[in-house]
Amino acid sequence: MIKIYLTLVLQMSASKPKESISRILKNVLNKSEQEFVAGRRNTVLQTLNKLKIQCSQKEVPNIALLGSGGGQRAMVGLLGSLVQLDKAGLLDCILYLSGVSGSTWCMASLYKEPNWSTKLETVKENIIKRLGGPGVSWDDKSAKLKKYYMKDFFSLTDLWAVLFVTSYVKEIDEQTLTDQRDQHNEDPYPIYAVIDKQCKRREEGDPWFEISPHEAGYSLTGAFVDTCDFGSQFDNGLKKKHQDEMDMLYLQAMCSSALADGEATWKWIKAISVPEIKSVLDKMDQGKDHTGGNASKTTQEPVGEDECYQELLNPVDADPSALEQSSKTKLTDFFRGQRQFGQTADKHKKTARCITQRIWGRNYNFLHNMTDESVPAALLQKETRDLIDAGLLINSPYLSMLRKERNIDLFIALDFSDGDPFTTVREAAKTCKKLNIPFPEVNVPSDEGKKPKDFYVFKGQNVPTVIHMPLFNVVNCGDKPGDWRKKYGILKGPYSAEMITEVMGVAGKNISNNIEKLLEEIRAVAEAK
Repeated sequence: MIKIYLTLVLQMSASKPKESISRILKNVLNKSEQEFVAGRRNTVLQTLNKLKIQCSQKEVPNIALLGSGGGQRAMVGLLGSLVQLDKAGLLDCILYLSGVSGSTWCMASLYKEPNWSTKLETVKENIIKRLGGPGVSWDDKSAKLKKYYMKDFFSLTDLWAVLFVTSYVKEIDEQTLTDQRDQHNEDPYPIYAVIDKQCKRREEGDPWFEISPHEAGYSLTGAFVDTCDFGSQFDNGLKKKHQDEMDMLYLQAMCSSALADGEATWKWIKAISVPEIKSVLDKMDQGKDHTGGNASKTTQEPVGEDECYQELLNPVDADPSALEQSSKTKLTDFFRGQRQFGQTADKHKKTARCITQRIWGRNYNFLHNMTDESVPAALLQKETRDLIDAGLLINSPYLSMLRKERNIDLFIALDFSDGDPFTTVREAAKTCKKLNIPFPEVNVPSDEGKKPKDFYVFKGQNVPTVIHMPLFNVVNCGDKPGDWRKKYGILKGPYSAEMITEVMGVAGKNISNNIEKLLEEIRAVAEAK
């Protein structure tokens, strides 16, 4: 029998903080999620009845809307799709909203607003206005980065958040997921998906990690911790050192850290952001000495800092592997030559270390030193785990949403990916087959890889139905959807107002052109139950 650790809060004395344990909970949803889903299913039932789809409470289909990665075009595309679903009266059919990478930028913007789905037109206008605004000032970026440096683990995800994500989402969102727990009774339940970098690289354990307002943990293993405790230090299930809950800016950066698993990291740091990193650090320290007083030249000023950054600023077209080895050697010497020179030296050392070691999304492992045969040993051993963009494995959150206990009947998968528009659904099918998870066969005519249609349905016996909708297709983009993918590449700079309008329009057409088909599939899964 699988050993079950129920969520437990230890009542401590008034002078001590409450402590909690991580839990292994197979085949059972978090109680708060269960309660939310029960209430949401009532909303879905009422909506289906309005749409002339008759079913009882037990027959209400569980429908999940999935947003793929794809940078700002995923953010804008998901927003445009949701607006059209709302106009068609279908948004309240959705039980779960889950995303990876760029789609999480949209989700974070929406869930800032309590019960956003009841006033989506206003929320949409506010988001568009913000995206067209001036962005985040360097003073605010510097102040935010300074806060991130106070954590036990500083990584490139913190830099990515401040230097990259803010340039696209145009804000620093310091809310947390637990701040939002009781603010969305009228909205779909949100699930943010990332992956465990070590599990992906070594092909061991469970790479799929999900974060909701109530818990965070490994989707397929069923190992979770309360979201407010995610990031804190645990030993054998007991919290031993508290860390503040990650804010929404960091969560968006962790979800969208697309350069976290390869040489792209090095090129990004060298070609784009190292001057910005140095600028931010210099701005943080401007007017201050290393003890917090007025600036002055002291004998304690760390040496080697400029040499360190000069090494990082070598020509980007040099051989990456040679650069990496050279830099590691020189920066190791740099670290050894440093002693206690105050906060400035520490910040630069942390920055250089995470650059050369490619450290992204590092957090304490809440499963560290636990003993449970139902959990892969790989997840129990290390004190830390690195969490990165799920798009580096599968660019859509299928695996988190395929937890058996969620019992999803219908996936509406919006695909904003680059390259082959069917890679996400094919990879999901391949992975599910390997793991014996029910999923339909995926067969696409070979000649539609570069010129996809706007609506595909994959179904079978005793498996969920999957609707797959590529953003750019021959229906809404004419004969050259590839030109649209190039024009709105996922690493394009922040979109202009015109670009936002165009991508939202294209995404919206995919929904409005297929309302009857969507209704047909919703009706089919309701009848099947």
